[in-house]
Amino acid sequence: MSDRDRYGRGSYDAQPEGARAMPHVQRRSPVPAPSPGYDDGYGAPGAYDSDYNTGQVYGGHGSGGGRSGQGGQPPAPRRSPSAAPNWRRRIKIGALVLVVAVLGVSIGTYFWADSKLRREVDLSKVIERPETGKGTNYLIVGSDSREGMSAADKKKLHTGSAAGKRTDSMSILHIGDNGDSLISLPRDSNITIPSFKGSESGKTYPNTGRTTKLNAAYAMDGPELLVRTVEYNTGLHIDHYAEIGFGGFANLVDAVGGVEMNLPEGFKDKYSGADFKAGKQTLDGQQALAYVRTRHAFAASDLQRTKNQQKFLSALASKVASPTTVMNPFAIYPAMSAGLDTVAVDKDMSLYNLAQMFLALKGVTGGDGTSMNMPINGSVGGNLVWDKAKVKQLVDELKNDEKVTVTGN
Repeated sequence: MSDRDRYGRGSYDAQPEGARAMPHVQRRSPVPAPSPGYDDGYGAPGAYDSDYNTGQVYGGHGSGGGRSGQGGQPPAPRRSPSAAPNWRRRIKIGALVLVVAVLGVSIGTYFWADSKLRREVDLSKVIERPETGKGTNYLIVGSDSREGMSAADKKKLHTGSAAGKRTDSMSILHIGDNGDSLISLPRDSNITIPSFKGSESGKTYPNTGRTTKLNAAYAMDGPELLVRTVEYNTGLHIDHYAEIGFGGFANLVDAVGGVEMNLPEGFKDKYSGADFKAGKQTLDGQQALAYVRTRHAFAASDLQRTKNQQKFLSALASKVASPTTVMNPFAIYPAMSAGLDTVAVDKDMSLYNLAQMFLALKGVTGGDGTSMNMPINGSVGGNLVWDKAKVKQLVDELKNDEKVTVTGN
């Protein structure tokens, strides 16, 4: 047998050797090319590709490993509908985060401010009190306390170095449904010191009928006796008490960047350090304190000073409550810190009450309320005597929360 017969007919034979030598193997008819778009499940449409050309028989990007794109490149991955950006959901989440952040800052600020509020005055120690009327009554006091002031501060602010504390200004603020009212009580008012219980000793002191200046009550036994004396001489129930000293007042004014005032006339006072020209001007803490303390520059010294105090309190409250202060964290936090550190209030005073007080002060001289001095009818021994008939009418209107019709000096 020749080599040719042993190994087959050779590659030139028209019939492959495998088909001749293995008759049991049937030759299949050629598989027609699939129609466009047809997928046989084994690869991309078209002829079979074993991936020998690419060297990738199993897996990969050939027909055995998945669908091919044009030019044999893998197709771009399809993005499922759920993978598309959901802007509505993102906006909701962002808004929720913002609300939570604002609430967190607000709650934190509330507890911070509440912890700084100096609740030092106990009105439960006041005895024989009048019945509570309609609306809310605040006794607002400016004292000559020099607490926390250095020698340099006292010299700069012209406060002197007197020991103890006295009331430099006193006002009743009534907040009601028929307009708010601010009634200044001249410190030289002639009043009777009633029976009272000592705030520290607890001992009861009888009414001896002694008359004296109103500011003497505070000097005798502090805020509790002052409240008792005001209630006894007016018949009006005081719901809340707020007091600020010299240093705290000046610091608060500086914290809000000063307060603009329009002075109808200029004046000087060597005792308070006042030196003002007429016209619009912004007063800093030192100037503001001099302005509200000046009395020797006016003929009707005490009455004119209380009017100046009313004007400035309203202007200060307007500045504290203005959007430029409230909406600016670099202004509102220093202002709150300065005010809360130095304002002494009664034990039942809340932050809401304090905010209500400032807002009412802001509106008192803005056309929405009444600002006046206690009605005066002469003087005795240098002390101002209240007009009893007008005071009774005024107190009745405040008790019943009626519109104030009484006029003061």
